[in-house]
Amino acid sequence: MVLKIVFHVVDICMDEFFSFAHCTSTRGHRYQLYKLHFSTTTRAQFFIKRVINVWNALPADVIDFGSVKQFPCFHLKVDLSTFTRCS
Repeated sequence: MVLKIVFHVVDICMDEFFSFAHCTSTRGHRYQLYKLHFSTTTRAQFFIKRVINVWNALPADVIDFGSVKQFPCFHLKVDLSTFTRCS
């Protein structure tokens, strides 16, 4: 869903949810998102806050950010287990 919002595939204004990070770091991909800091824990649990760490951790050498159709195939090659919680 983040890919669809960032690349305007769905009719949702990206500016209402995300903004690109202004960091010019050479690490990661060029579509890094800025992570807002919230003062309440309730707001911190929203989708917008939780998904940014996962999105920013996607490796640029494995993921093709230019293809919405190819993205599901590429993300299967990435280990996202560090972002899941076992209860």
